[in-house]
Amino acid sequence: MTERLYYTDSYLADFEARVVDRADDGRRIYLDRTAFYPTSGGQPHDTGRLGDTDVLDVVDEGERVAHLLSRPISGERVAGRLNWERRFDHMQQHTGQHLLSAVLAEPHHFATVSVHFGPETSTLDLDVGAIASEQVVGAEARANTIVTENRPVTVGFEDSGTATGLRKPSEREGPLRIVTIADLDRSACGGTHVRATGEIGAILIRKVERVRKSVRLEFVCGHRAVRAARFDNDLLARMATSFSAAPADLPTLVEAQRNELKEAADARRELETRLDAARARDLYEGAAPDAQGVRWVVLRDDVAIERHRTLGQAVAALPRAIFVGVATSPPGLVVATSPDSREDAGALLRAVLERFEGRGGGNARLAQGTLPVDALPAALKALVADQRGSGSGRSAAT
Repeated sequence: MTERLYYTDSYLADFEARVVDRADDGRRIYLDRTAFYPTSGGQPHDTGRLGDTDVLDVVDEGERVAHLLSRPISGERVAGRLNWERRFDHMQQHTGQHLLSAVLAEPHHFATVSVHFGPETSTLDLDVGAIASEQVVGAEARANTIVTENRPVTVGFEDSGTATGLRKPSEREGPLRIVTIADLDRSACGGTHVRATGEIGAILIRKVERVRKSVRLEFVCGHRAVRAARFDNDLLARMATSFSAAPADLPTLVEAQRNELKEAADARRELETRLDAARARDLYEGAAPDAQGVRWVVLRDDVAIERHRTLGQAVAALPRAIFVGVATSPPGLVVATSPDSREDAGALLRAVLERFEGRGGGNARLAQGTLPVDALPAALKALVADQRGSGSGRSAAT
């Protein structure tokens, strides 16, 4: 059994221990005691060194803790040293999560159902379908107030049968490790924590999103919060410089530009519609009617398939017309038919796609699909020449 020194002293960064077992050619070792925290409860593992060898991973194996090394080490005793910057960062994030979960649970009864501590940000999921922005801001403000109060954070051990007042009941039996924030929170937890709320530093909620039936809060604490605030400030400063404006004026300027872009996009779409109508008329008039009086317009043009769709709809708005658009990147076909052509665009295209292992579909008036690029010539022939006979009634544009 490994004695877990971090249970009683999260600030212990240097220790000595005896090697009790080795595996994987000496790259996986077991100690009689360790200060290295293994990945558990959503908190990532510690890193550091054993002797002069890097500890790459720490794994909880129940009764024992395994240390995965960059190379084997010799000897029966070893000195360990944690990467303290990483350890303290995890302590700030984990205690900050306890604090946030507590202030969300106390007035609002929002229960934390899961947590995750990532390398840049951390998240907690709340058992609630929605949360108001003022509730998020209020929880963040209260959490930071408690940070400034520098309330003690203590660790103790109690029997699961007699432990009371826990924010979340524990399913474990026997001794429980209880982390307490004075006059606020009691939680069963095996993670590493700071000694007082002041050491958490600033708490910043970065994002709120709906995840299935829960609400997920993304947050950062301490040094991470400072880095995030610095990043945001620098980003705003760069944007303000590009606009030659003060940061406070950015929302108004961005909204104005958004409206201008929307107006420009609407104008462009209107021009494209007019252009498509004019081009459709030219292509239509250049196609002689076939024996049934239907004009086939075939367009080979390496533009986005959406442009083929809009042009096809313009052609199909004309009397007794069928449009076939051929795109090469990605390879695909668009078929559009006018109501009086007596042809079903979806049926025409499906027959070709099934034959040449393509995918797609549509309705009687408009259909599109994709297929292998080397199958395009044969597919086009099958769609146009084979089905209607070669020669008359087609305008082929490139």
